[in-house]
Amino acid sequence: MAEKLTPFHITILVYMTQSGIIIFTLPRQLAEYFGTNGWLFMVPCFVISSLNIYLISLVYHMGKGRSIFLILEQSISKVVLYPLYIGLSSVWLIFGCMIGKKYVLLFQMISFPTTNPMIFKLAIDLLALLLLTKGIYTISKATTVFFWVTIWMYLLLLGFIPNFQWVRLTPFIFKEGHDMVRGGLDIYTAFLGYELSLLYLPYMDHKKKSMRGVYAGNTILSVAYISFAFICFGFFSLGQLKKLLYPLLDLLAFIQFPFVERLENLLYGFFLFLILVTVVMYWWAAAESVQRILPRANISILCSILVGISFVVSYIPTTLDQVSTWIMYLSYAATGIAFGLPLLLVVLLLVQRKRRNSYA
Repeated sequence: MAEKLTPFHITILVYMTQSGIIIFTLPRQLAEYFGTNGWLFMVPCFVISSLNIYLISLVYHMGKGRSIFLILEQSISKVVLYPLYIGLSSVWLIFGCMIGKKYVLLFQMISFPTTNPMIFKLAIDLLALLLLTKGIYTISKATTVFFWVTIWMYLLLLGFIPNFQWVRLTPFIFKEGHDMVRGGLDIYTAFLGYELSLLYLPYMDHKKKSMRGVYAGNTILSVAYISFAFICFGFFSLGQLKKLLYPLLDLLAFIQFPFVERLENLLYGFFLFLILVTVVMYWWAAAESVQRILPRANISILCSILVGISFVVSYIPTTLDQVSTWIMYLSYAATGIAFGLPLLLVVLLLVQRKRRNSYA
């Protein structure tokens, strides 16, 4: 019997894929865009992402666990689908690439300011490639290990409670914010990653309620994000949050032990596991799309070519601002895919069901 992804592994996989680089700037963005009590905006983001997951669950149940590529190819000509596959793989490949590049630039800024960042990028890409060529089941098991290595860091938030001041939250909601429409789009991208569960469908155990794992992963991430943002809004003032470039790093800098200096550098290294999983999963999705165009291609060679292309592309943006701009536009495209692709699949499944009923 072929191995299947269990609901537990799906939960961990979704949570770890969603945990991206945006966590470093999330409190500042909430403060800039939504002002006082901006952390509350995470709640509607959670609701919207849950509704999007509901669309994915409709695809799962209506398609009876079939691959989304099979669903598409049963209704649309491959001549039309190949450009779609290329578009999907391009967005996912470069999005994962830029997330890794931003982490590398931050790491260089903090610890190795004189070192060429592409050396670190090459090391991360090689680690990602080793995971990528092993397949989704090995990736899910490695991700579970990474989850236990990193999840304990949220307990560090308890250490900031003594310095938490309720008066900093104020009784006002969303005052002193600006450009909330763009802010909503930017903040929502913090939840991206769950949409890749569309590609998990043929790998799920259909005898178990596997879609609950997607909901659970999104819920765990939402609780973590809301808790983190809530602590930041009570630990820093609104003015401080708007000025801090990377509030997470400043928060970690407050943690001090007599036997360790610059603990934030050590803790920052743990975020590599989160970023690595995000990068690997977006690259895995890109490889799955390309494989529909080149079904006979050797998976190891295909993954090596895709990682090589992403490494070359990562040379183009050289500064954090440029990389952030790339991530912003790619995240908008990924958000469009997250909503548009399930809707398209639901429509196609309804048409296919109607066609089958007419033949019956």
